[in-house]
Amino acid sequence: MKKTLIVVIVLVIVGLVIWKMSNSPILPVPNPDNKNASSTTVSVPTSQTVKVSDKLSEYKNDELGFSVKYPTAWERLESPSNVSFTVPIVDSTEKNTIGRLESKIDVISGTCSFPPVTTVKERSSVKVKDLTFSMISMLNTIQGRNYFNRMYTLQKNSICYYFTLTSITLSPSNKGYTGAEAQKIGARNVLLVDTADSQFKDMVKSFTFIIGPVGQDETKASPTK
Repeated sequence: MKKTLIVVIVLVIVGLVIWKMSNSPILPVPNPDNKNASSTTVSVPTSQTVKVSDKLSEYKNDELGFSVKYPTAWERLESPSNVSFTVPIVDSTEKNTIGRLESKIDVISGTCSFPPVTTVKERSSVKVKDLTFSMISMLNTIQGRNYFNRMYTLQKNSICYYFTLTSITLSPSNKGYTGAEAQKIGARNVLLVDTADSQFKDMVKSFTFIIGPVGQDETKASPTK
């Protein structure tokens, strides 16, 4: 009886060991001497963001051909022809009624032109080093909503670089605020938009053309057999 119990225990232990080994992941064994082993090709990104400081980051895009510096707190979103930045407006200690606050850089083929507008607040040209930007700003109030836009354009050959800052602010009274609270929220709205506008201007002034890696001339490339 005692021998039988020992045999059973041994069989159980062996079974557990076999089960453990069968369920363990099989890891690849490095083989540095195998020269025929396939290697993984790492693609080079066309864009990158470098943190300059806690308050400032630099965005570079080789394909679109430019770099800018922008507030690190801004949230960046890319697409093939533009990059946009959402300005954070949520604050647990201060109320505001801003519905939208963002900036955007579009790269468009063709001649620069502003959209047709009837109420231009400001119009000017801005010289930054050897670059000249055209600028207009607009401020409108429609049904309790304040719309502020600032736009810059920069032409280089047949490409237009188009910069926009957009804000939509709802009147505090439309959200049910009155008296001193409404005034405080209104002042907070103005501060947030003005701060973003100032940072946007600095971002435009930091704009620099860059030259990305030179690609292969496909007209001279030999077909792969």
